[in-house]
Amino acid sequence: MPEPDNSLGHKILGFFIKDAPTPAGAPAAAPAAGSPAAGSPAPAPRQPGAVDLRFSEHLADVLVKHNLPGPDYFEFRDALRGLSSLDLSEHKQFQAAWASFKALGGSADVNQLVSTANQYLDVLNDDRAGFTKSVDATIAERVGGLQQEQQQRQADNEALTRQLAEIQQKIEANTARLASISGEIDLQTDKLSQSRRNYEATHEHFTKQIQDDIARIRQHLT
Repeated sequence: MPEPDNSLGHKILGFFIKDAPTPAGAPAAAPAAGSPAAGSPAPAPRQPGAVDLRFSEHLADVLVKHNLPGPDYFEFRDALRGLSSLDLSEHKQFQAAWASFKALGGSADVNQLVSTANQYLDVLNDDRAGFTKSVDATIAERVGGLQQEQQQRQADNEALTRQLAEIQQKIEANTARLASISGEIDLQTDKLSQSRRNYEATHEHFTKQIQDDIARIRQHLT
């Protein structure tokens, strides 16, 4: 395929972009984007799309590569553009551009003119489909891993939340049981202490009687 005509590309670019820059050498490389710093703020809200010079030049090149032979929509557009500075109504501008177009050898059939314009629309739409497919593939490649990590971390957080809830329930159950155990300890301790006191009192009662009997035996029988 022959190399695109830079002058034609600039002319086509001028149809869509006012004050299009004059073609120069290879465009300067865009600065490499650095990696975002950890903890960087969230990106700004999504802005609406804007006409981009880089994409404008790309689409102009696409149209140049698919430029139809002979006068067509672009020659008509060029003639119309040349009349834009004149103090003419839109209707008169289109009529004058149409006359100039036919003088250049363009078809006198308006439908043919519209047909060439539609062909360029098809070219642009085909390029858009390819661009969209490429962007989707890039998003899937670059963002897919992040989305998987996001889903995994969300699942981990949900599991940890459930574990924390279970742990909290166990802590509450243990706390309630500890309070109950403390009461039971006090109750059992009191019971056992009372039993000990009762035993000691009973033991003392028995031993005192025996000791008293021994004392009286010695007193009366020896």
